[in-house]
Amino acid sequence: MRDGALGELYSACYRRLVTQVYAFTTDLTEAQDAVQEAFARAVARPGALADVANPEAWLRTVALNVVRRRWRRRRLLDTILLRDRPVARVVEPPPGPERADVRDALAAIPGPFREVVVLHYFADLPVDEIAALLGVPPGTVKSRLSRARTALAAHLGDYPEPTGPARTAKEASRG
Repeated sequence: MRDGALGELYSACYRRLVTQVYAFTTDLTEAQDAVQEAFARAVARPGALADVANPEAWLRTVALNVVRRRWRRRRLLDTILLRDRPVARVVEPPPGPERADVRDALAAIPGPFREVVVLHYFADLPVDEIAALLGVPPGTVKSRLSRARTALAAHLGDYPEPTGPARTAKEASRG
């Protein structure tokens, strides 16, 4: 991939990738940083992304792996640093109407559920592609999507459920 093509790829998909990673992390700065690191790794590769069939999917995978690696390291560091100290629990007030409900709901569900929701609804990937990307069977992706929808519904219970032919057609097309 020539230098200009990488610049075009950056212009075409940077915002979309940041949005997808943000939905996964619920932290805009971390999402931007992870996507930037993914592009930096693409630039550092010999031949950039010339040998990659879907450069945007490659960048998304790298960015999500960057986030996962950081979370693992952070968890390990927290475990080491807090080993001999009591953990102080801070009670936060309930969220007000000015907070983003969907972001908070995504942050409240387990990581594997959040991951499939982001890839399916934000990245608009089909179940089979998500399964291949995550290295799990399609049935596992479907199960996680179902459980994630249930968990999200519990957090977003005030919103009416969409009904009618538009919903059923969209759900049928998504698998």
